[in-house]
Amino acid sequence: MCNLYSLTRPAQMVLDLFRVSHNRAAAFEPLDAIFPGHIAPVIRVADDGERELVRMSWGFVLPQPGRAPRRVTNTRDDKALTSNFWRRAVHSRRCLIPASSFCEPHGSRTPATWHWFSLAGSEPPPLFAFAGIWQRHTGRIKKDGPELELDTYSFMTTEPNSLTATINHERSPVLLTTPEQWEA
Repeated sequence: MCNLYSLTRPAQMVLDLFRVSHNRAAAFEPLDAIFPGHIAPVIRVADDGERELVRMSWGFVLPQPGRAPRRVTNTRDDKALTSNFWRRAVHSRRCLIPASSFCEPHGSRTPATWHWFSLAGSEPPPLFAFAGIWQRHTGRIKKDGPELELDTYSFMTTEPNSLTATINHERSPVLLTTPEQWEA
């Protein structure tokens, strides 16, 4: 499952492509490597119906009694509507997670061998979005850490296509590449 991606394109390019106005965008710099728990740009619909770009922490927080909470970064499309953990976010808090590439580990070797995927083009990798969901977490993110309030996101995964199946036969992120897909 994808637990590493990048957003290497300039902020203005992201705002232009996803039609987010400047006054609704948090500042960010291009990111070569985004791992679970990192803060990254996410596009969601604001209360007034307009798109906004905010920064969120990657991974829903799953409390585990007596242990540190666990980050859940991927939402399986075949379980999203039946799981109490995901259902409300799928129905009411969808988002776009801008990206320029994503990475899958190949096998279980140590150290891991990584395979980067991006959309083809003659220029640097074009932007796309992961289909995502978000929620506000209130509580701890570390076993003995402070109580805090934090917006978190996860992205949808599905059956792998023929290309990603050669690397990871289990799941692949849902990639959205057109304005019609972003609207949905």
